Amino acid sequence: MKNDIQEYLDYVKKTGSRLSLYREISDFFNVKSALYPGSFIDIDPSLVIENVTYVDNFKGAVKFFKKNTLAIYDYLDKNKEYNSKCKINFISEDYTNDLIVDEVDLIISQYAGFVAQYTKKYLKSGGLVLANDSHGDASLTNFDKDFMLIGVINGDNIIDETELDTYFKLPKGKIVDLDIVRKKMKGLKYTKKPTNYIFRKR
Repeated sequence: MKNDIQEYLDYVKKTGSRLSLYREISDFFNVKSALYPGSFIDIDPSLVIENVTYVDNFKGAVKFFKKNTLAIYDYLDKNKEYNSKCKINFISEDYTNDLIVDEVDLIISQYAGFVAQYTKKYLKSGGLVLANDSHGDASLTNFDKDFMLIGVINGDNIIDETELDTYFKLPKGKIVDLDIVRKKMKGLKYTKKPTNYIFRKR
């Protein structure tokens, strides 16, 4: 089993684990289901969330999930932090296409484009989006009337719900131009930049 899951272990070693980030979100909001578009082979969410659907059409991700299904389940069963049965589903699609998925408690957006804009229809009312602004997804979500910023997460992976009106502000009071975000597919240089943002669907 170790050899089958080694690609994931090497990936985590290279990029850094996001497990503490996912754990904080899961514990704080009692998340039971998640959708992870553009996941690549980051299966860390399944260690703390019992039902996760991964979506990626990158051939490396498709191969990993297809080839190592049993090894993935074996690893998760031995390392998960909850007592219920682990459920994972992998969809080898472009997440901008229509997906056949149930509504979820959480959408995870990490370095994969405008995830929330394309997949918010799969999010329950009152559900959450965890997004960074590497590709501008947090910016678009913040100014989307369907969402409300309810917290941020900094390097220590602790949720901060205070002074939320001070985020997404540009120096010298400049106006945020979302057309630039969409064109460059990159977050802007705001005065405050946490590692992640948390939004609730209205």
